[in-house]
Amino acid sequence: MRIVLAEDSTLLREGLVRLLADEGHEVVAAVPDAGQLLTAVERDRPDVVITDVRMPPDNTDDGLRAALQVRRQWPGTAVLVLSQYVEKRYAAQLLADRSDGVGYILKDRVAHVEDFLEALDRVAAGSTALDPEVVQQLLSANGNDPLHALTPREREVLHHMAQGHTNAAIAARLHVSQSAVEKHVNTIFDKLDLSHVTGYSRRILAILRYLGA
Repeated sequence: MRIVLAEDSTLLREGLVRLLADEGHEVVAAVPDAGQLLTAVERDRPDVVITDVRMPPDNTDDGLRAALQVRRQWPGTAVLVLSQYVEKRYAAQLLADRSDGVGYILKDRVAHVEDFLEALDRVAAGSTALDPEVVQQLLSANGNDPLHALTPREREVLHHMAQGHTNAAIAARLHVSQSAVEKHVNTIFDKLDLSHVTGYSRRILAILRYLGA
């Protein structure tokens, strides 16, 4: 896997380069700011971009904006965004156009190497990867949450959907049949008033509703 990495912390950037190289990946560029990220993607055409949200030059959401530009300009490039904190609007922005090959995880997840590498593999394969902490915070929202009508099991299924798992993978994790998961998914669509939607992915619309987008 060919990767462009953008992270302004030298220590974390060098650590990620070493980790990825040890896993057999090729880091074709490791840069400290959003401008160099876009230059590297145009030059090297990587399989995946890993980028921090907050980076120079403005130290606000420069990395996120660069990730969105990569998604628009080079749609075949997967994007995994790292964030220090849970900011659900960022995750919603990443998913707004399409959900294939995109991930949003907290930097703390990098310390859990297997989880980080699993998220990387998932986005590289064209799936979605949302940090479990993002999902957990959304689950604990108050009673005005538009998802309040869901049962605990339906929320659990949507929890795994939001992390990018397929119905088959969810069934394996919950130790139920795939048909049972499919029934839960259809019920989720019904309760979120998505059953009759056409022209869009109901699964992604459900996740966006989950994110409050």
